Amino acid sequence: MSVTAAPARRLHSLRTRAWKVAEAVAKPLLPPDTFDLFAPLRATADVLAGRVERVHLETADAATIVIHPGAGWQGHVPGQYVRLGVDINGVRHWRTYSLTSLVASPDERISITVKAIPDGLVSRYLVHEIAVGDLVHLDQAQGDFVLPSPRPRKVLFVTGGSGVTPVMGMLRNHLDELGDVVMLHSAPTEHDVIFAGELRDLAAAGRMRYVERHTDAEGMFAFVDLPAVVPDWLDREVWVCGPSGMLDAAQTWYAAAGLEEALHVERFRPHIVAGGEGGMLTFASSKLVFAGDGDTPILETAEAAGVLMPSGCRMGICFKCVLPLTEGAVRDLRTGEITYAAPGDGVVVQTCVSAPAGNCEIAH
Repeated sequence: MSVTAAPARRLHSLRTRAWKVAEAVAKPLLPPDTFDLFAPLRATADVLAGRVERVHLETADAATIVIHPGAGWQGHVPGQYVRLGVDINGVRHWRTYSLTSLVASPDERISITVKAIPDGLVSRYLVHEIAVGDLVHLDQAQGDFVLPSPRPRKVLFVTGGSGVTPVMGMLRNHLDELGDVVMLHSAPTEHDVIFAGELRDLAAAGRMRYVERHTDAEGMFAFVDLPAVVPDWLDREVWVCGPSGMLDAAQTWYAAAGLEEALHVERFRPHIVAGGEGGMLTFASSKLVFAGDGDTPILETAEAAGVLMPSGCRMGICFKCVLPLTEGAVRDLRTGEITYAAPGDGVVVQTCVSAPAGNCEIAH
């Protein structure tokens, strides 16, 4: 069942488009600009865009957003993610979300499913504010958290929270090709389970074995319990997506069993393993200087101070946030490795996974 936008959302969308038309009339536009404004989904558009067609609430804080992508969209492989940009208060923000739609959708629409997190500006906007008819910006699909070909004989999916989203993309597209599927999914309560009805229906129809754990009452799933829950786990190739703690536990468990090659993980956020002392962070172009702690990425510290920063996946994958480090030192929050630079060294760093390790200067 689809949920269309509430009247307030429709009014917001109409008002936004009216302002864009007024702006086009009030000032001259180059031909490409004009086409991008009035025909943003055309094949020759300079930037790939999409139009929101439906918004469907999955839970109180998660929604599936159905998008009509522009003609330049090249398709996706189930399990992949898309980098999506939205304009909020005049600033374009980019985030990555797993695709949950059919690859061969009859209407050629795509969908993402987003869980709003308390400090998530973009996720809260997408779940609670975006309106049918709004335009979003898109990159092509990316990611290797996908099923191989030929398909494995036995598959195990272990997911937590919104980590279910890439797996749902796989189930919707590939379940008929998989002979033996077990899925373990964790969420705080039964009301927090994204795709709850669809997952339970698949299990009731005998198409897969599905185990649902409510962590508020039962605690977190521990991989030490895996042999009891899935006795033939050694024979299964496994895909795990969820909180960092779940992924770390999976990697430890499978490494101890000598089965690292059977494990596939997808992280939505970088896992911070090492913080530091921090320092004064200077931006050379604007001459802005402010304190950065040793645990917060430079990207987040700068944005909190009002600096407009290039950004992408915010996971250290897409390299859209790379900027020159002209002087000083930063720490990679994933590995603890410190990178030093002196003027003229030509060193660049990923600001989404790096924090000051003492005073440093960024060329931006």
